[in-house]
Amino acid sequence: MRQLRIGIIGLGRSGWDIHAATIKNHPSFCVAAVADPQFERQSEAIAEFGCAAYNSPVELLADEKVELVVIATPSNTHAALSEAALKAGKHVLVEKPMARNVAEADEMIECAQLHGKKLVAYQPRRVGSEFTKLQEILDSGVLGPIHLIKVQVYGYQRRRDWQTLRKFAGGMLNNLGAHYVDQALSLAGGQWNDLFVDMRHIVSAGDADDHVKIVFRGAGGVVVDIELSTAAALPAPPLWTILGKYGALTGNLKHFDWKYYDPQAVPVRIANENTPERSYEKAEDLPWQVESADLASNDLCADFYDRLYDYLCQDAPSPAPPEEIRALTALFDECRNRTGF
Repeated sequence: MRQLRIGIIGLGRSGWDIHAATIKNHPSFCVAAVADPQFERQSEAIAEFGCAAYNSPVELLADEKVELVVIATPSNTHAALSEAALKAGKHVLVEKPMARNVAEADEMIECAQLHGKKLVAYQPRRVGSEFTKLQEILDSGVLGPIHLIKVQVYGYQRRRDWQTLRKFAGGMLNNLGAHYVDQALSLAGGQWNDLFVDMRHIVSAGDADDHVKIVFRGAGGVVVDIELSTAAALPAPPLWTILGKYGALTGNLKHFDWKYYDPQAVPVRIANENTPERSYEKAEDLPWQVESADLASNDLCADFYDRLYDYLCQDAPSPAPPEEIRALTALFDECRNRTGF
């Protein structure tokens, strides 16, 4: 197994703490070059990896040793840098959000196809242990047909970095929505209709959204209800609440609880026009099966890079096809169009 030579553009929180740290310990990749305008960051990378270091993306893209480029720059630059890398003959792994809008996403996909290179969006939550377990439970069918998928991420933070500014494509929708709306949309069959959205700027220092409420109807009529907020001064609610015809599930990144019953093990209920004398009918005693699971913490970044290597070198499926992220971007476009963000 040969190592793929990576060039990282941007050595900030994501480029250094996530991507460089993951590549350092991954046997299938090596850091061949970095690009960052800060000399101190260049020196740090040279000391750590013995790699080439450049002031600008243009210089890195001219480096013939680089096979795969990681775009880890502010969100408003993702599309232009990705296209430049593809045109330079490099594969691209681009941080989320892949694009600011559908027009950019389409241009990126077309550019990858035109130049015969592979474009992958960095969506590590797709390989998270909690999402894998959630899909396993839903696929088992024990909860029955699903009628509600609820996602809640609460916190209170008066954030003030670049991700609070619209000019950099910041905000909760792009930041956390890229993960959790992506997951919920996948569980809903990749379809959305009857959209309701509320996006607000409440407590952060910038002008981007820090509170997002999205409700839509997915495949089969399932209702998806998503709340992402850093303006919610409450204890964290369950990340996932899922209701099915025969049971329900609740849980977070570390633990799931779910209960269900076998509809074949109970008598058929027939509506009765009569009611008990001056009373409500007693609750039915159903044979509930109760289960729980502590979720093993997996290394999202390393697992994603495993799948990335298999896609680039072993003809395995992409861990995050750009066409799927385009569908997510279309939903985000509509959310912004309706709210002015």
